[in-house]
Amino acid sequence: MNIEQKLQEYKYQGFDNCQMKQIRLGLEQNLDVSIYANPEFDEYQMFQIREGLEQGLDVSIYTNPKYTHWQMQEIRYGLEKGLDVSIYATPKFSDSQMHQILLGLEKGLDVSLYTNPKYHWRQMTQIRLGLEHNEEIKL
Repeated sequence: MNIEQKLQEYKYQGFDNCQMKQIRLGLEQNLDVSIYANPEFDEYQMFQIREGLEQGLDVSIYTNPKYTHWQMQEIRYGLEKGLDVSIYATPKFSDSQMHQILLGLEKGLDVSLYTNPKYHWRQMTQIRLGLEHNEEIKL
């Protein structure tokens, strides 16, 4: 079956034009689009999953419609850098919180001190910066 025939199958499943574009791009790259060809994913979520697949990443950790595309992006960035994203790959963290944890992991910091959804991302930033500068952290 060629790409156009495959696209016709997806078109009848209720995908909008923007979602169909992501499916087309995946098919053109010979990706397994069934991983993200889910009407629950918006085009931006599909983009993040497709980007991960193109890079050969195990995207299964973030193929969940509960994640925003921004959260998916932070998880994908961590995977690209070879980090243990399981530390922050939960919809309980906002994308900004995920970013602070990602930055800490990149620096080799003990992120367990601020890996808690109760902390606002700005608080996480302050804790992370304190750890980077070897300051005493009082929580």
